[in-house]
Amino acid sequence: MEARMKGTPSPDLTTAIQHLHKEIHAGGVDPLVLELVHLRASQINGCSPCVFAGVESAKKRGETEQRLHNVVTWRETPFFTEPERAALALAEAATRIQDGAPGVTDEIWDEVAAHFDEKQLAAITLHIAMTNFFNRINRTNREQAGKTW
Repeated sequence: MEARMKGTPSPDLTTAIQHLHKEIHAGGVDPLVLELVHLRASQINGCSPCVFAGVESAKKRGETEQRLHNVVTWRETPFFTEPERAALALAEAATRIQDGAPGVTDEIWDEVAAHFDEKQLAAITLHIAMTNFFNRINRTNREQAGKTW
């Protein structure tokens, strides 16, 4: 399979994305939590370039192979903290919004809010949204795995 588009984004778009990333990382969330959230949403959406880049980025931040291999089965493993589990649950619920899906329930929100303050919740929510944004663009354009940004 070959990518449908080969161009680069406009400088204005790149600047806007950089501003959003800066805001996310200013939210006070452990960067590894953000990496896990990004990876899980990208796994759900089947976005191979984001899964690839997410794993590489998480490794650079010190994430272990054991945990990276188990993000997809985080509920069944002992490798994640309660705050990480709450963030992963939020990522899944916010990503799986297909017809009939319950989305982010009060139970999911209350659990994640028990571990993160409002500024951190805003950062995590924006990060999930940005991940889904890029997942959809990459899937539409058939972007290939192997790149890191």
